[in-house]
Amino acid sequence: MRSLGYTVEAFSSAADFLASPHLVETACLIADVHMPAMTGIELYRHLVDAGRAIPTILVTAYPNEADRARALNDGVVCYLRKPVDDDHLMRCLRTALSRAELPNEEP
Repeated sequence: MRSLGYTVEAFSSAADFLASPHLVETACLIADVHMPAMTGIELYRHLVDAGRAIPTILVTAYPNEADRARALNDGVVCYLRKPVDDDHLMRCLRTALSRAELPNEEP
């Protein structure tokens, strides 16, 4: 992502990301499904419940159709299998960033 000109921050855990001052400026989150303490799906759900639905791309080496369906139904942009295809990731990133730019609608 850096080589493509994007600003990137890496975190060792979901908790570190949630505690980061960068949370408010994050336009897209790419997270592993299987992380210690909090999965990528749980992290996304936590953000949504907190009113901070960051467009999210999930990646996993252990794809599971039930997790995939749940994540996509919850609003995750993409659920990708490792090794990640670069072209597919870029399409997902463009979609995620276009969602991040949409204005918030009033209910």
